[in-house]
Amino acid sequence: MAAGDSKLTICNDALLMLGASEMTSFTEGTDSAKICDRLYDDLKKYILSIYPWSFAKVKVQLARTTDTPVTEWKYVYALPADIIGTPKAVFITPNAGGKPETSFELYYVDQPRLLTDYETVYIDYVADIDESRFPEYFIYMLRHALAADIAEPLTDQITKADFFRALAFGSPAENGRGGLFRQACQADAQGQRAQTIGNESFDLIEVR
Repeated sequence: MAAGDSKLTICNDALLMLGASEMTSFTEGTDSAKICDRLYDDLKKYILSIYPWSFAKVKVQLARTTDTPVTEWKYVYALPADIIGTPKAVFITPNAGGKPETSFELYYVDQPRLLTDYETVYIDYVADIDESRFPEYFIYMLRHALAADIAEPLTDQITKADFFRALAFGSPAENGRGGLFRQACQADAQGQRAQTIGNESFDLIEVR
């Protein structure tokens, strides 16, 4: 892991790559601070959402709500507040090797919910985790992706944006799956695992 890395340090690294000055905070009022603060979080969540990163993957038992289902399903479960995207898989057991279930519906009116007839539900999902938990291969890729995003609004040079975008995601023919992103996926795939978080009496364990 890249101990000590934060949103601020990642943004400052991207700024330095563009030849811009570092910032001291996101509220200092400079163009760099405003642009990074505006674009960083969306970029981070987007990159986390497009691949099941092992360091951000969590298995959790969902809490059943008291909501009345608006469809034919029997039960309504609350999705985690830190979920990015949709559940990667739905299970009725926390045990390793469990078969993913398909009889459910996702509902996003008011609050994100999962509707199903299962009396107990677990999901695998990618969580919006703190930067201090990002491994080096992910941070290295994220720096370049951020440099691509902020290059044009900060420097008014689209060539810089294109340069760093190609480094981060490869050529247009690779559809955003090449470059450092591909390398990060390959590094991550070497150690895939999900951590299981308990719901009240369900203890914290790790599963492979």
